[in-house]
Amino acid sequence: MTDPKLSASPPSGMRDLLPAQVEIRERAIDRILEVYRAYGFVRIETPAIESLRLLLKSDGGENEKLIYKILKRGEKLAAAAAADQADLADLGLRFDLTVPLARYYANNQGRLPHPFRAIQIGSVWRAERAQKGRFRQFTQCDIDIIGAASSVAEIELIAATTEALARLGLGQGMTVRLNDRRILGGLIRHCGFRPEDAGAVFVALDKLDKIGRAGIERELAEHGHAGPPVARLFGLLEGGARSVGAWRQTLSALVDGAVWDGLEQIIAALGAPDGGAVAIGFDPTLVRGMGYYTGPIFEIAYAGYASSVAGGGRYDDLIGKLTGRPVPATGFSIGFERIVSILEERGPAGARTEDKHAILVERATPALEAAVSQARALRGSGRIVVLEEKSARVGKQLFDLAQQGFTAVTAIDATGTATDLTGELAKKTERIAGERRP
Repeated sequence: MTDPKLSASPPSGMRDLLPAQVEIRERAIDRILEVYRAYGFVRIETPAIESLRLLLKSDGGENEKLIYKILKRGEKLAAAAAADQADLADLGLRFDLTVPLARYYANNQGRLPHPFRAIQIGSVWRAERAQKGRFRQFTQCDIDIIGAASSVAEIELIAATTEALARLGLGQGMTVRLNDRRILGGLIRHCGFRPEDAGAVFVALDKLDKIGRAGIERELAEHGHAGPPVARLFGLLEGGARSVGAWRQTLSALVDGAVWDGLEQIIAALGAPDGGAVAIGFDPTLVRGMGYYTGPIFEIAYAGYASSVAGGGRYDDLIGKLTGRPVPATGFSIGFERIVSILEERGPAGARTEDKHAILVERATPALEAAVSQARALRGSGRIVVLEEKSARVGKQLFDLAQQGFTAVTAIDATGTATDLTGELAKKTERIAGERRP
């Protein structure tokens, strides 16, 4: 008997992925990994669950408010419930891949190369309001370099990420935006904010593309920031200056020259024709929401999309919270769900062209023996092969196989005799293609 309280739908903000969707995602991951491995990155895995204390002490910005917390178990839960309701949870689901990487490196650094180049691809969870195109569980795709302090690391990260996106067919329309948290720190001091105001100002500025100047002014006012500092801030940001040189002159007394030199080196190296001629430029409005960033920050914008398709930055202090000493680190994360959305919008043109062979077999011993033998031989040659019992409605069965992208069909009768039905399959495939044409 059906339970009316049970639902077959996934929880709000979660989703099921159909085979065609998974295929697009797997194909994208394969191409991304091919590029990243060519740059010397190696894949690692970390647990989905981390210590709640670690997650809350990681300077994860507003994401710390969105952690899925896991209750203590058994006697520990009973004791916590009796003592303090705020102490009921001790674990949480990771909200990004950078914080787990910091713990991973601190725990395994003696067994890892130096510098260490890591790839992470996995699910993260954020308890934000569910809405169209925004999910509570989603995939992140990160590369990080740990142990390298110079701008060479940023150059490698940006080069690898832009090449990976180009491999996915997104090369045209990409623009890399570049800034530095130390420049932002100098900017807010120049405008009259106190150093301790940096967190609130950065969190608000990070929403510039979403809520505009008026929204940011309201949010800053709620935190007690209004008047001349805010006016000076927007006067500079909206003044039109975008060159590193112009901003360097304005903030020369507040930002070390090495910071500007690093940005200029990154822009020059990646913008050079011999370096792949990446479209890259300085953007003083770029903030990045995570509080753990300490140096260069970067995003990739893609023409026609309001949100960035990749972002990252340097976080030299994060690992030190676990090791007791600073460890230079920088990373870049592809907005995998946004990339997949773009690929899905492009339709089946980019689908795999694998050789998928179906063998339709009658339920008789000679037929089954012949089918298993043929399937084994075909799989040995690299083809995808499935066995199915031959239906009385072969036409409908062929239509279903055509929809699944099969390219060849063999039917084996009760005597073990094979008949090629690929021509009939091709007619079904052409019919489906015709129905999909506008």
